[in-house]
Amino acid sequence: MSTMETKADVRARSLAYQERAGNVIPGISQLLSKRPDMFAPSVWPGYFEKASGVEVWDLDGNRYIDMSIGGIGANVLGYADPDVDRSVCRAIDMGTSSSLNCPEDVLLAELLCELHPWAQKVRFARTGGEAMAVAVRIARACTGRDKIAFCGYHGWHDWYLSANLGTENALGEHLLSGLDAQGVPRGLQGTSLPFRYNQLDELEAIVTEYGDDLAAIVMEPIRSEWPCDGFFDGVQLLAQKCGALLVIDEISAGFRMNSGGAHLKLGVAPDIAVFSKAIGNGYPIAAIIGRDEVMEASQNTFISSTCWTERIGPTAALATITKHRRLNVGDHLMRIGARVQQGWKQAAFSHDLAIHVGGLEPLGHFSFDHELAQSLKAKFVQLMLDEGFLATTGFYAMAAHNDEHVDRYLEAVERSFGRLAELLASGELSSSLQGPPAISGFRRLA
Repeated sequence: MSTMETKADVRARSLAYQERAGNVIPGISQLLSKRPDMFAPSVWPGYFEKASGVEVWDLDGNRYIDMSIGGIGANVLGYADPDVDRSVCRAIDMGTSSSLNCPEDVLLAELLCELHPWAQKVRFARTGGEAMAVAVRIARACTGRDKIAFCGYHGWHDWYLSANLGTENALGEHLLSGLDAQGVPRGLQGTSLPFRYNQLDELEAIVTEYGDDLAAIVMEPIRSEWPCDGFFDGVQLLAQKCGALLVIDEISAGFRMNSGGAHLKLGVAPDIAVFSKAIGNGYPIAAIIGRDEVMEASQNTFISSTCWTERIGPTAALATITKHRRLNVGDHLMRIGARVQQGWKQAAFSHDLAIHVGGLEPLGHFSFDHELAQSLKAKFVQLMLDEGFLATTGFYAMAAHNDEHVDRYLEAVERSFGRLAELLASGELSSSLQGPPAISGFRRLA
């Protein structure tokens, strides 16, 4: 499908499900990043019937090429990858749970340590946020300290969200603004201390004031920008100076540049690294890997869950990582992502639109530098839906994306940016929107 009507009834069933969801699910979705109001709330289909490769069908049978958020980065190979799904189906046929442990846990732990020779021990969870909570618990158990210095986005758990207790918006510098800390115990105020990427002086100030009680320095290896020369050397020296553990959150960056953690490419030597999303290609699995003596501290505290022992997650991860290595997927993702980012820049230049492009190549994003940025975003989403693409102001590359997909997508971006420029020039942008603009940050839904 190359073009689609813009009439509401084209996606009537998909949009109706959003109304039904609002009646029974607070916030409509379990994941903020999949809420329709993050895109174009009266148009974005919201629900899918089927997904395969880079194609998604909504509940009305409309087929789209997905050039958006790739399952929020979880489907690194592509949707319904046949090799991964075949392995999972075999595991289901053999039974996914019993009173005994599955051997895939051992095989996956050995594989992750092979990929990361600095690590000797592994614990598993099923989601990224809980895995980060596990890592922070291990760090506190290992050091006997309470405070955490952090940089980047690390999930929804109390240890992280407590940074917003008693402040305006401490987490606003770390991906999302407006995150309310209601429900987080007030006693955690002051236990999580933020610093910004490439701002070593901010971490130095934290270490100077709180170093004796700092359990860990937690950070993403890379997100919106590359590290400055000497930044990670300085981070590691500060960790050693105060006796804090260095915890690298690879949930987003891992398996994008290479078959393993981005920290390997950057020459960072952590004490713990955390993986999720890409390692399971959409199946729930997370891994906390670390140095022997650090990980053994997990036995001095209680970290345990029944569903962490099921078979599907580690089976999917083994199949995903094996295929990822064999096809050298990291290089493909970097190349495809770089083409998309360059295409955004060229299309914006052609139509005199001011945009800012950033992010690691396979996890790229752009923003409109305009007072009507959120209206521009919503209209861009609508125009690209009409072109047959799921698209927003971000792009998560998958192995299933090829050059033909990129070519067709960038041609549609060129046309859509041209239309946006026309609407801005005529002053008709707001009146052309179907529904309200996209939102930014976190907001409560009525």
